[in-house]
Amino acid sequence: MVGQQHIIGKDKLLYRAIKADKIGSVIFYGPPGTGKTTLARVIANTTSADFKQLNATVAGKKDMEEIVKEAKDSLGMYGKKTILFVDEIHRFNKGQQDYLLPFVEDGTLILIGATTENPYFEVNGALLSRSRGI
Repeated sequence: MVGQQHIIGKDKLLYRAIKADKIGSVIFYGPPGTGKTTLARVIANTTSADFKQLNATVAGKKDMEEIVKEAKDSLGMYGKKTILFVDEIHRFNKGQQDYLLPFVEDGTLILIGATTENPYFEVNGALLSRSRGI
């Protein structure tokens, strides 16, 4: 990936976490076109975890339930983690964000959220506290 060296340079935490396949939940915040989705795809192609993607503008609870079920199955049967990338995470309402919380807490899901809005105002505080803001 070209650019964003302040985030993914060789001496940076995120780079080391991706290379070690030890990625934790993160929220990417920035204006459109800065590489948030591209970085999520790099992570998807570099780690051994299953990768699922939702766009919060069109996804509903049923979509999330299906991903959680698949993530539980994958973790239970194969010990394989699941990364859930939620584009426009600020568009999820409080209930939708709350639904993800226990699965992020117990390790069923590794959440990568992308938002153009300030996550400290738009993302559930409990979910945000379990993620790194980048």
